[in-house]
Amino acid sequence: MRGDSASLASDPDTKEGNAQPRPGIGQRIRRFLLSIDSMVDTGLWRSWSIIRRSWEAYDGFLRRFRAKGIWRGLSEVTSDGLTYGTIGFVVVLAFAQPAIEATRYADWKTTDDFAVTFLDRFGQEIGRRGIVLNDSVPLEEIPDSLVKATLATEDRRFFMHFGIDFVGTFRAMVENARAGGVVQGGSTLTQQLAKNLFLSNERSLSRKIKEAYLALWLEANLSKQEILKLYLDRAYMGGGVFGVTAAAEFYFNKNVRELTLAESAMLAGLYKAPTKYAPHINLPAARARANEVLTNMVQADLLTEGQVIGARRNPALAVDRSQEQLPEYFLDWALDEVKKLARRKPAMARDRIVTVRTTLDPALQRQADQAVESVLRENAKLRDANSAALVAMVPDGAVVAMVGGRSYGESQFNRAVNALRQPGSSFKPFVYMTAFMNGFSSSSIVPDRPFCLGNWCPRNYTRSYRGAVTLKLALTKSINTIPIRLAQNFGREKIIETAYAMGLTHELENSVSLPIGSSEVTVIDMASSYSVFANGGYKAKGYAILEVTNSDGEVLYQREVDEPEPQRIFPEEKVHEMNDILVNVVEAGTGRRARIDGVVAAGKTGTTNAYRDAWFVGYTGNFTGAVWFGNDDFTSTRRVTGGSLPAMAWQRFMAYAHNGIELVAMPGVEADTLPRLAQPARPLVAAADAAAVQPRVLSRRTQRLLLDIGSDLRELTQSRDQAAVPDDGDTEYAAAQ
Repeated sequence: MRGDSASLASDPDTKEGNAQPRPGIGQRIRRFLLSIDSMVDTGLWRSWSIIRRSWEAYDGFLRRFRAKGIWRGLSEVTSDGLTYGTIGFVVVLAFAQPAIEATRYADWKTTDDFAVTFLDRFGQEIGRRGIVLNDSVPLEEIPDSLVKATLATEDRRFFMHFGIDFVGTFRAMVENARAGGVVQGGSTLTQQLAKNLFLSNERSLSRKIKEAYLALWLEANLSKQEILKLYLDRAYMGGGVFGVTAAAEFYFNKNVRELTLAESAMLAGLYKAPTKYAPHINLPAARARANEVLTNMVQADLLTEGQVIGARRNPALAVDRSQEQLPEYFLDWALDEVKKLARRKPAMARDRIVTVRTTLDPALQRQADQAVESVLRENAKLRDANSAALVAMVPDGAVVAMVGGRSYGESQFNRAVNALRQPGSSFKPFVYMTAFMNGFSSSSIVPDRPFCLGNWCPRNYTRSYRGAVTLKLALTKSINTIPIRLAQNFGREKIIETAYAMGLTHELENSVSLPIGSSEVTVIDMASSYSVFANGGYKAKGYAILEVTNSDGEVLYQREVDEPEPQRIFPEEKVHEMNDILVNVVEAGTGRRARIDGVVAAGKTGTTNAYRDAWFVGYTGNFTGAVWFGNDDFTSTRRVTGGSLPAMAWQRFMAYAHNGIELVAMPGVEADTLPRLAQPARPLVAAADAAAVQPRVLSRRTQRLLLDIGSDLRELTQSRDQAAVPDDGDTEYAAAQ
């Protein structure tokens, strides 16, 4: 017992009687976490209690105003409408911000607008583009009949709404629903002006949202008269002209102040569909549309039936421009080039009334139009190919002809500049040029045999293989497996670098099928790229402008002075090697239909999957040309290849272009080394001199003069013969006649 007591007394952890052990760190942590948990629980409970009491107080307050019956339904609908309307307002306001930013420019009324007179390379006027704003014809001098026709057709409630016409929009929705289609538009005149000033023709919800907000902004910052005047000056009226002043001169050869009621109605009918109702394209449709406008004026109580009866019986007669084939696609592109140049030349931005001498050759432009149209007319139905594009340029990049489609009146979309299509095998020279820059030569041997990259197994057009072939033979026969093998050797990134250096501007997709032309390109870029081969290795970006002068005759830009010397991108010997192969393509390969008598020509065909796109891109020492055939809706043609219709159109154009000019030698290729051309060569001149020689064609004025002379001679001959005719019984003389 004594020993046990001593033991207890000596225990250091034991205090007087009932001492507890000190808690460990784990127990302290658990207690801390429990305290936090209790604080959170308490806080949540108290918060919920406050919210519940607040809601009960709010509900008790609202019970004093509780509606019953139909008033309850109306109040709930109104409340929800306000809630969702506020949310929607915030959302659409976010969509409208980019457009509203555009209104911050001090010169938004004239942004990117020029009054441009275009001249051809010889200094003759070929067309006009752009618009002259309020300083042309004041609103009070525009005929009252034209103003009324515009308002009756486009926006009868123009002076009553604030930019957005909810009544008109609802009426249009009802009429469209009743007709089962779009027969009326809901946009106000102000909304249409907002689109013309700040937006594109894109059909999307975001554009409509921007359009609505910008219409409100215009109404807040401009008077109704200013909005109406701007609309009359900005509306596209077809034929490449903008505004009623230019349209009056173009269609009726009149000052806008002199328009009659019938002519005003015809112009007002153009707002809806300027290409469809353009009187120089479809006069019956234009007159029918003008008759609808006259009816609108009567229905809007702006005129009486008696006042319009004369215009109905004597419809307007437009100036016959069927013989005037203006280079519309070229002019549209040239105007875009003027705007780009103005960003570099502040003096052009200050004086927007300019005269531009371009690179266009009218004779070559007419031949380009005829070459494309004749091939389409002969083959479109048979081969299911309804669209085409062509770009021709001097090897330094000066565009001399451009065909952006079959009919500018039917579609202003420029397929030569804006359409992205797969080039097919016409892309292969980019691959072979990359190979030449990475140790290969035209005599290098590469096997043509089946192989696969993952699940993709490229095949040749003929479904056969040649075994070991030289690069010259591979490109001449357009073998598909060879460029893919080459790309595996030095990488597709180098091919893309070469293509960009030569002149392609759109993004190329780095895919396994890139070497055989799966990435999309434009016609003008292909012509620019092949010009590198034609000029011996210098970059040749397509251009349209030679000189720009302002309204005072001061020269603002001269290409030969203001542009740097062309940049060499390939060694001369490599270009010579490529030219030798591409000449062989025309002489003995897939481009034989492109041969030109007496001329060394080179080029490459291209055909895509399912025959959707067919190309021929070729060149001589004088000109480069790229031709595309296909369909706008990407449907397949009936087995149209690059060596068929495109090569035929290219040949017809180039044969004419080389008629009567001195030939420039193709770099690295001697004409007398080709069996077909083994004959004395014609004298050669420098490329710059050859470019200035116009083909031997008559000007329009000379043609008219000769026709008048011929007509006078025929009349003189007929009068002489009539004087010499004997009696009617002289059957021998009659038989001789």
